[in-house]
Order: sequence, then C-alpha cells, then structure tokens
Amino acid sequence: MITTCGSVLRSFARALTGPRAEPVLMFVEGAAGEGKSHLLQELADLPDTPEPARRWWRCGAGGGPSEEDGHRPEATLWLVDDVHRADEDELRRLRGVLEGLGPGSAAAVTYRPEEIPVPGLPLGGTPMTYPGRLTVLTNRLAPWDEERVRRATEEALGGSGCTAEAVTRLHERTGGVPRVVVDLLAMVREQWPSFTGTAAEVDAAGVPPRLAELVLSRTHAVPPEHRPVVWAAAVLDGPAGRDELAAVSGLGAGTGTGALLRALEGAALAELGEGRYGFAVPLAASAVRATLPGPVRQDLHRRAANVLSRRQPVDWAAVAGHHRAAGEGHRWLRAVERAAESAEASGRHEQAITLLERTLALPGLPPQARARLAPLLARNAVTGLRSDQTVEVLAQIVQDAALPPAVRGELRLDLGLMLCNQMGRSHEGWQVLEVAAGELRDVRSVLAARAMAALVTPYWPGVSVDVHRGWLIQAVAAADDSGDAAMRTAVLANHVGLAMSCADPEAWELVEQLPVQSTDPACLRQAARGLCNAADSAVWLGFYERGADLLAAGRDLSARSGAPYTEHSAMGTRLLQQWWTGRWLGLDKRCEDFVAATADMPFIASDAYVVRGLLAVAQGDWGEARSWLSQQGTFGTEKLPVPLGAAAAGAVIRLALARQEVTAAAEHARAAWKVVADKGVWPWAAELAPWAVEALARAGDGAGAHTMVRNFAQGLGRRDAPAARAALVWSRAVLTETEAEASGEGRRSGLLEAAALYGEAAAAYGELPRPYSQALTTEGAARCAIAADTEGASGPGPNAGEASGQVPDAEGASGPAPDAEGASGPAPDAETASGPFPDAEGASVPVPDAEAASGPAPTPEGTSGRAPEPKRASGPVPGSGGSSAPAPDSGRSSGPAPAPEEDAILPVLAELEACAQRFTDLGAVWDAARARALLRTRQPVRRGRPPGRPSHADQLSPREEEVAQLAVSGLTNREIAATLHLSPRTVEQHIAGAMRKTGALSRRDLAHRLDATP
Repeated sequence: MITTCGSVLRSFARALTGPRAEPVLMFVEGAAGEGKSHLLQELADLPDTPEPARRWWRCGAGGGPSEEDGHRPEATLWLVDDVHRADEDELRRLRGVLEGLGPGSAAAVTYRPEEIPVPGLPLGGTPMTYPGRLTVLTNRLAPWDEERVRRATEEALGGSGCTAEAVTRLHERTGGVPRVVVDLLAMVREQWPSFTGTAAEVDAAGVPPRLAELVLSRTHAVPPEHRPVVWAAAVLDGPAGRDELAAVSGLGAGTGTGALLRALEGAALAELGEGRYGFAVPLAASAVRATLPGPVRQDLHRRAANVLSRRQPVDWAAVAGHHRAAGEGHRWLRAVERAAESAEASGRHEQAITLLERTLALPGLPPQARARLAPLLARNAVTGLRSDQTVEVLAQIVQDAALPPAVRGELRLDLGLMLCNQMGRSHEGWQVLEVAAGELRDVRSVLAARAMAALVTPYWPGVSVDVHRGWLIQAVAAADDSGDAAMRTAVLANHVGLAMSCADPEAWELVEQLPVQSTDPACLRQAARGLCNAADSAVWLGFYERGADLLAAGRDLSARSGAPYTEHSAMGTRLLQQWWTGRWLGLDKRCEDFVAATADMPFIASDAYVVRGLLAVAQGDWGEARSWLSQQGTFGTEKLPVPLGAAAAGAVIRLALARQEVTAAAEHARAAWKVVADKGVWPWAAELAPWAVEALARAGDGAGAHTMVRNFAQGLGRRDAPAARAALVWSRAVLTETEAEASGEGRRSGLLEAAALYGEAAAAYGELPRPYSQALTTEGAARCAIAADTEGASGPGPNAGEASGQVPDAEGASGPAPDAEGASGPAPDAETASGPFPDAEGASVPVPDAEAASGPAPTPEGTSGRAPEPKRASGPVPGSGGSSAPAPDSGRSSGPAPAPEEDAILPVLAELEACAQRFTDLGAVWDAARARALLRTRQPVRRGRPPGRPSHADQLSPREEEVAQLAVSGLTNREIAATLHLSPRTVEQHIAGAMRKTGALSRRDLAHRLDATP
C-alpha cells in the first residue's frame, strides 16, 4: 500500500545499467513511518536491472560487513537502513564502504533526520571523502496528501467506507504519515461493518500501537523535570508557541524554554511551523494524554483554557472543552455560549449547532443554562441546515415545565419552522406554530409576529389559501406594532411568496419592496429569503427569465448574509428551472449531487428527487423513475410541498397510463387533485392537470374530467400564470381528443378541434419556453391531425378497436389495443376544427379538412394509377399526453377506401418528424421512440425507392435498435409494444435479433454492447 515516487527508482536504476556505470549514493531522509524501509525493498526488487550483489545493512542491529567485505571489487548494491541508530564504529565502517564504491555499484542510505546525533550529517561529524565519479543524491520522503490517503482508504475499506469526512479526518489525525495511515485503517477496519465513515468513528478507533510506542518512548527519554512541556503539547493538541507551552506546563519561561529544547532534541516534539511546536503526528497527543494522572491532566487543562482565552481571535469552543476537562462546569457553559454566539455571528451555523446539540443532550444540565443555550440552538438550526437530532433535542426541551414561557414559546416557534421547512412534517409543524403564536402573543410580540408570518407560507398541504391570508393580516399588524425592521421584512418575504404563488397582481410590486440594500444583517437574510421565495414561485408560474434573475440575486444575498438554508432551497429552484427550460445536459448528475450533499436532510432535496424522476420518465427508465418520484423512501410523497407533490403525482399518473393501469391512474389523479383543490392555489395544478384529466377520461369518468377542467379554468380566472394557462389548453385538448375517439359521427371534427387545441398549447409553451412540454403537445396535435385525416380517408364505419380489439403494428403483426372508454359531454369551446394549428415555432401547419380527405387522390408525378393507401395511425400511446384510442378500421370496410390528399398531411408529418428530433436532442428516449412510431404509421412512400426493405443481416435495423434502446432503459416488452404500436411478440423478435447480432447474453449485457457500438 505504501508506494514510492517513480522518479527515485528511475534515478537509481540508471546507476545499475552495467559494470561500467558510474557509482551512485542516495541518502533517503524521512520521519518515522514515511516509508524508508519500503523504498529500500523496492530498490532491491528493481526490474530490468543487472544483478549485482544485494547487501543489506541494518544499523544498530550489531551486524554490517567487515572492513574486508566493504572493499569488494565486484559491483554491489548496498541497502543501508536506519543510519540514525548506528554507533561511531558502525558509522566509520559505513563511510569506508561508501568511499570505496566502484563502477556499477550503488548505495541507498536511510535515516530519520530528527534522530541523527549530528543534525544535518547522517554519517556523523567526520567528513566524507567522496570518489570523484560518485553521484550523490538526497531524496526527502514526504507525507501523503489527502488524495493519496483517499486511495489508501478506498483500498482498505471499499467505496462505502471511503467518505470525504473519514478521509479528511484520517489525513488530519495521521499527518499523512504512510505507516500511521495504514495502521489506523487496519484499526478502523476492525469496526466493520458498523463503520459508516464519520470523523467520530475515526477518532474512536484509537492510537495505533506502533505510533503509541514510538511517542511514549521518546517522551520517556526526555528528563523527568522537562516532560511537562510534552504533556502541555498533548493537552493543547495543536501547534503552540514557546511561551504558551511554558505557561501550560507550569514550568515558567526560562525552564520551559530549556525543556522545549530537550523535547525537540529527542524528537518527542517537532517544529510544525515558524515558532510553532507540537507532535509531528497529531494522533500521538492522544497517546500521551492517556498516560497522565487525573489531577495533573486537570491542572494542565485549566492552564490551557486560560492560555487560549488570550489568543486572538479566541477559539471559544476549544476553551469550553478545556474548562470541561478541568472540571469547571460554570466556565464551561459560559464558553459554550460564547462559542455558539461567535459561530452564529460569522455564519458557521453547523459548528454552533453541533456544539449546542452535544451540550444540551447531556444529563443534569442546570435549567438556567438550558434556557440560555436552547434558543441559540433553535435559532441556528432554522437559519442553517439541520438534522433529526436537533428536532428531537428541542422537542424534549419544550416539555420542560421549568422553562420561562417566553423561552418555551421561542423554542416552539423554531421547532415548528424546522418541522415544516426542513423535515417535511408540515401537519405537526403547523400545530406547533399555532401554539407558539398563542404563547408569544403577550410575552414576545416580535416573535409572535414571526410565528404568524410562518403560517402565511402556502406550500404545506392541508390548509386552504384563505387561512394563510387570514394569518397574513394578523402578521402584518403584529410586525407593524413591534416596530422591528427585520420582522417586517420577514412578514414581507412570506407575503411575497403567497402573492406570487397565487399570481396576485400585486406580487411583483411586493418584490420591489424587499430591503436588499439594508445594512442590518437580519433584514438582509429575510430579504434574501423573500427573493428566493419569489424566484421559486415565478418558476412555477412560468416566468423563467424573471425567475432566473430573482434566483441569482437571492442566492448572492443568501451567501453574503449567511443563510445556508435559503441558499440550498434556491438550488432546488434552479434544478426545476433547468428541467422546464430544457437544459437537461448533466441535469441528472446535478440532481444526484444535491441529494448526496443533503443526505441527512432529504426533504431539502425534494426538488432534486422529483426532477430526477421526471428525467427518468422521459428517458424510459421507469424503474428508476418510480424510485426517485417516491423520494427513494426517505419520506412520504404526501409530505411534499403542494406544487412539487402535484408535479410528482402527474408523472406517476403518466407512468400508470403508459402501463395501461387506468384504474390506479384515476385513483391517484383524484387524490392528487383534491390536495391542490383544497389548497386553492390553482397555478399549482399546471403539472398535474393534463395527466389527471386523461386518467379520468380514460377511466370512463368524463364528468369528473370536465369538472377538473372547469374548476381549473375558474380557479385561474384572469391571473397571469403562463404555465398554468398552457396546461389548461392542453387539458382541454386531451379531453376533446378522448371524447372524439369515443364518438361516432363527430369523430373527425372532434379530432381536428383537439389538434387545434394541442397546437395552441404548443405555441404557448414555445413562448415560455418549455421545449419538452412544447414537443409533447406538438406531438398531440400531429397525432390528432393524422387520425382525423385517416378517418376522412377511410369513411364512416366501425373502427378496428370496435371490430376486433386488435391494433395492426408496423411490422404487420397484431396486438391487443389499449383499453379505453370514451367520456361523454360537450367539448369545451375551441378554434374551428378545420383551421390551421400552430407549429412549435408559432407558425401554422395546415390541418387537413374534410374536402381534401375525400375522393381519389391526385396521381403523384412520375407514377401512374392510384397512390398507395398509407398506413393508419393506431391511436395515441397511453401517457403521451392524449387519450388511448382504438385504431381506425384496418381494411375491413367493403370496397377500397379513397386515398387521402397526401400533400395536405405532409406538413403535419414534417412537424412530427421535427418533434421526434426535439425529443432526441433532449434525451427523451421514450418520447422520441413513440413519436417515430406514430410517424411510421403515415410516412409517405419515398419516390424512386426500390421495393422491399434494406438488408440488415449483420447490423441492427433501425427498428431493432429502437426496441433495444427501450429494452435496456428498463421498459418491459408490453410497455415497448404500447409505445411503438407493436405486438409483444414482435417486440420479442426484435430483442432476440438485437441480442443475436450484438452477441449479448442478457438485457444488461445488451446495454453494454449498444454502448460499445460506434
């Protein structure tokens, strides 16, 4: 595991190239454990070198060559270890050997610089007479850096134990000394499999025996009257000045200086920097402290606390630790309080929280101290990032009847905020906040206003927006009465979030009122929160550019004002914005990194979980999608903020529809819709409505689907919510398409009306921009236009779904058609069905009308007779944003059907082809495959193409590659069949062909083979 620098080996190897090579002497300098003996072994085993005699010489072991052996004429490789242990006679003999090195010979001499008798002269004070042709090198070994420690940790513990926290702690405590790193890792490995990679577990492993023996033997070699300076260094446990060591040791300045010199000469201590002294390996201090008698150790800690209190700036956390070790309880608690206040003032909230949690969890803490420290913990936890442990500590403290009412109310307020904002326990947190508002109303009016302001936040499920507005009135009044500027800003920040979420006209004016130029840090933190609230709400509304500006300003102000929780919540908003605006490159990794960074508080990363799940849906990785959308089991999705829960529910419903689990999709849609309806913030229905409407319509609940659309429209009213307005049009398109597919005589006109609505939605999404939603609705418009054109071409009559329940696939096989029941009721108003629908860029693509679709088609130029009848669309794929309709009649009507006007449908097909390419560019594999499958049902015959299909005997055909890509992404044969309008049997054949041609042995192996295919 201990490796040597390659340049050292190469330099030495050059001296062994042959009997005429010039001799080389290399001194190897390194502290104990830095790998000197290991380097000698590597030199002895150098490959591709001549075989001179290898002579080992371990100094201090009573061996070594005689004087006659040292003057051998043949080439020899001398490997001399631990010269610092040699006595004068051994040094004399060694000098003789080195002075006599001849051609083809070499010597490597190792020593510890801290232990050689004459500093800087490893061979003693007698001068050496070096031969004229001798090359002399010095190689100074160095400790490992953190990256090298990481590699060693990974080798010893595997990936799961090699956490960044563990690696950093290992490097800090070992000083990077290789032998100590390896020994400590062996001790840590003994904790396996309970070792989880924390710094505390590394500390608990103890001191490696070899290190303890070395440092204790060196300490013992220091004269007894001088040892207290070594003890002082062990208690201070870090670099310290000469005067500090003297003061802590109790020796005084004069004696302390002499003691320090003796300790340095004996290598018990080392100079760690200019005028700073301590142990070369920090872990060694623990071994020395463990040998000190209790009274001696306490006296040393008491003096250390006094010494550290005079440093500037004061490390109050270290001072507190020394007071506690000295048994000074009162001074310990005061130092803890000062340490927490100092950390809070400098934005080091995590440090303050860790110290306060550890202190408050101790039994027997005086009530007065608990009353002082608990509010500090709560305040830091709300501002910073916190874990379950803080919530548990505060929940226990608020039950203490001895706490003053004002303190208990403040603690309850912060506990409620953590439960709602950081833990996802909104129902419990809401109740705690209501109690806190009542407790504080008469004793701490400013904090009462803060509790009321928290109850204004609309994101939590279960409470109507009218209730939030009621609390807003009370909060504004309480903040104004308090006269506290920071509290007024806090109320304003929450007012901004509520108004922006509801798309109230006053929202943007409220944003301008945030005091972003204030000189009060508390006001700035609240203003930063207000900006981030506004950015998040703006993104949900569909104002992506304005949201980006607010987000940048909010994140900058959060970083400058020390508000890490606000900064992290802004990162979640950024992921959502990138999802909607189509910046998908690397988005999956950014989501996963955010989740990993907030692993101990997964609720903070809920945006990242949902975005990662939405990506997986589009990519066809449905197993992964369900895992991410369910937050990987870290907490229930019912605890998600309402808009995020609606978006996750929309994706889950879409997956259920794609799997033809219509009943489950409808049940999920009703439950998710109720949450949004109960809240009453209707812009938040945007990511749920199209899929929920489709689920109810396909389940036969047309009345319920109509009610959803009607309530959505009424709830939006005239509010400026672009994303929700586009989603409303999309929902109407879905409902119109579903009803058209279930109707008889009005089928074609309904499909054209649906195409117009889909086109209108696509144009709206294009304006935002939202390329993925734009592509989905563009696909819907093309699908309806193709179905309407096919309907007009085939004439009235029973469709294939009614006749046989079979859908013809593109290969000529048949599979079961997706089950669907039509919904009843009038379709909502829309543009006339025969008019154009906008394409993805806002232009108009003509929809084929009834006249163009009837009668014989003109003969194409260069051909004779009737144009071949195109394949018919088999209805939209479930989960594609439209209904799952039965296929049109597949040739069972009497007499030949008239051919459609191909020229009228060509622009639609061109737009569908462009849509498929947009899906591909985004990385939406599933959607691209579905769009291309629809395109193939009506792809016109290419002029001049010879009959028959091209041969793909040795390579994958386009269809095999498409099926294989969906298969390796996780879709089942049935799901692939539904996506591509194929029968499951045909899918099986394509997968078998792909595996045969690539040599794959399984679907997993097929994924590797496809990745390796150029």
